[in-house]
Amino acid sequence: MIAFENAAYNYGGGELLSEVSLRLAPGSFHFLTGPSGSGKTTFLKMAYAELMPTAGHVTIFDREVKSLSRDDIARTRRRIGVVHQDGQFLDHLPLATNVMLPLMVAERRGNAEDLGALLAWVGLKHLSDALPPSLSGGERQRAALARAIIMGPDVILADEPTGNVDWEMSLRLLTLLVELNRMGKTIVIATHDLNLIRQAKNQVPARVLRISKRRIQLAGADL
Repeated sequence: MIAFENAAYNYGGGELLSEVSLRLAPGSFHFLTGPSGSGKTTFLKMAYAELMPTAGHVTIFDREVKSLSRDDIARTRRRIGVVHQDGQFLDHLPLATNVMLPLMVAERRGNAEDLGALLAWVGLKHLSDALPPSLSGGERQRAALARAIIMGPDVILADEPTGNVDWEMSLRLLTLLVELNRMGKTIVIATHDLNLIRQAKNQVPARVLRISKRRIQLAGADL
């Protein structure tokens, strides 16, 4: 589904990631760990073609990213939902409109019933008219997850989705991501929260990828 083959990424003359070789299989669940600044966000950006490898190859849905046109990349990203660390909302638009933005960009129609069901699933239906600045950290993260999956993607990439929320909300977000995985979605969560990873062990067969010395290593099988 998404494959890295000796992939590297260079920032300003120095390699941040190097010799990355791995495959994210359909329906798999991975945690990506490593210290701040080690390259977790860079890896995720390479996985949805926001960044191109400076060496090696990245293949998304059997297509080499370097061969994709801008339109190809846009179409490919419709199959990948991304939960950004900072939310990236348009603060002047209500929550419901923010969640629907991917549909608007793709010129697809959504209906109120489906949107209502999605917002109910993340526990935010009662806040559909609220503006993003009025939301709590947990509400923003659940809204970001709803927006990431509104296109029905095959893959969900989440960048520190529990970084700014309390433990109870972290567990709630984890439960939602586990549910998506059980529906067949491939999940990758970048996090430094080892307690979150331990909590997942009884819910889903997860694997841990650890960034160390610019390389990504498989740190363990079933947790």
